Amino acid sequence: MARKTKAEAAATREALLNAAEEVFFAKGVARTSLEQIARHAGLTRGAVYWHFKNKGDLFMALVEQVRMPFQSLMEEVNKADTEISPLESIRLACHAGLVRLEQPSYQRILSILLHRCEFFSDINPLEMQDKIGNECFEEMLSVFEVAQQQQLLREDLSPAVATRMMQTMLGGLFHDWLRNPGAYSIRERGGELIDASIRMMQR
Repeated sequence: MARKTKAEAAATREALLNAAEEVFFAKGVARTSLEQIARHAGLTRGAVYWHFKNKGDLFMALVEQVRMPFQSLMEEVNKADTEISPLESIRLACHAGLVRLEQPSYQRILSILLHRCEFFSDINPLEMQDKIGNECFEEMLSVFEVAQQQQLLREDLSPAVATRMMQTMLGGLFHDWLRNPGAYSIRERGGELIDASIRMMQR
């Protein structure tokens, strides 16, 4: 049997991830088998094991597709305007995150992580959520610290508390919206909350 080219291997991996996204979303992670994912992709279970060690490895690869490191969002907004203040950078980066979240794939995968994934074998959804949340906290905190150094933050508000307030607000917003995404536009409602939060935090 001829060895697959890199392009063919990449296409197979992408097909498996797409299938996993659809089946996990429909059935939940615990009730989905690798056999079901392989069949949904029109492939064999051997193809799954060629690319992923187990279901946990496949699920982690899926989650990695929609991770939004706060640092990358900051770089995205600062690329357009390097003169904006730290607080404005945070505001625009949060808005950019909402835009991504409304993309169907981001919405489905994050919904799987928050609402359709149980503790199962080698999968610990809370550990994954904590890891993503802690990384975001540290990256956002460093920007709020710069805002404090530039005397842009309210005197009675520490960078740590400001970060925790913003992250808690966004986390609650994501969690509630993903239960019923058709109820409202997260870009509109979330944007209002982000803007109001920044106004209350600034000096």
